[in-house]
Amino acid sequence: MSNVSPSGPPMAASPLTRAVLEIDEYASGLGWDQPARLFALVDTAQLRAQEPGLAAQLGLDEADAAAPLTPVEQDEIPSGTALDEFLATIAWPDAVAGCALTVERLMLPPSAEASVPDGLDEAALAKWVAKHPDRQEVRMTVAVLRDGARESALRLREKDSPTEVLTGSDLVPGLAEALSATFEA
Repeated sequence: MSNVSPSGPPMAASPLTRAVLEIDEYASGLGWDQPARLFALVDTAQLRAQEPGLAAQLGLDEADAAAPLTPVEQDEIPSGTALDEFLATIAWPDAVAGCALTVERLMLPPSAEASVPDGLDEAALAKWVAKHPDRQEVRMTVAVLRDGARESALRLREKDSPTEVLTGSDLVPGLAEALSATFEA
């Protein structure tokens, strides 16, 4: 378990947007071609009150310096496990306010969708996209809270800059739904 660096996101953003941008910045620092990473989002004040030793270890012992939500990276997602299958196995304890996932994918512009060959299975489609000249590598960071709030950040590899990160609540709705399902009993 490691804490994401507490630098950078804009102070005016909502706590969830700040957490997503903090995770995006952390993932950016690790470089590209990384495995998916899962984070628990915990209430910083509650963590400080209930687990002061852990809060100090994570650098959260100063009340005025900490963001309202603290992303805590979870154990690595097992390689060879489909992401949707892995997410279906997660059950969060009550102390977790939300969760986030950062994952890299290839995407095509909408103009390329009409040229997708019919009848491809998932593996064949992935190979076809990987060879397409207009493909783009993207890192998606998606976060959800127990109350249903969502936020996402998208960063294109070709525009790998903190000023080029697109944020919005409905950028990756399928992944947000899958993360929300981890809170359903």
